[in-house]
Amino acid sequence: MIARTLFLPTIALACPAGAAGVVIDLRDARGAPLTDVVVTVHATGRPTPRPEGLPWGAQVVQRNIQFQPAVMLVPVGATVGFPNQDAVRHHVYSFSKPKRFELKLYGREAARTVTFDKPGTVTLGCNIHDRMRGFLRVVDTAWAGKSDARGRVAIDGVTPGAATITVWHGAARAKGQEASFAVVVPASGELARAITVPLRDR
Repeated sequence: MIARTLFLPTIALACPAGAAGVVIDLRDARGAPLTDVVVTVHATGRPTPRPEGLPWGAQVVQRNIQFQPAVMLVPVGATVGFPNQDAVRHHVYSFSKPKRFELKLYGREAARTVTFDKPGTVTLGCNIHDRMRGFLRVVDTAWAGKSDARGRVAIDGVTPGAATITVWHGAARAKGQEASFAVVVPASGELARAITVPLRDR
């Protein structure tokens, strides 16, 4: 019920014949493009390819008392580095169920690594600087992407047939900050959706 009422997929958009893939346009409740939304596609009744690599570097840098990037898409099984480029020490941790870890105090130019072997959302924090917050979205599908400045995610190579699309944003007003809905990927052309993601007050 939450997924249907808070995340609002519209009818399919017009798209060019002969194109392949899934294109999602993401907006907030005011209609503004929404960045840092992670979209995944899982096939129904047929194999979903496992991720071998994604176009984001496997590092979350601590710089200017922030996690950069604030949201990163991570293939399940990947090892992520946490280099400190600040002049102060950090103490990075997560209490999230997919991966609980603690990287105790370390200073400038030092780095630590963590391997993420279960899918899900990992919320990052710093025991020294409470305002620092970041997210890793660990995915078990090669059909995944993160929205750009235009609020757009384009995922190529999705095989035709029934599938489930899951949309996640760290401030989404929904259980687990995510919602899923069923689609049918066409044998040719392009599946396009526009989705409104209501956000919590921040």
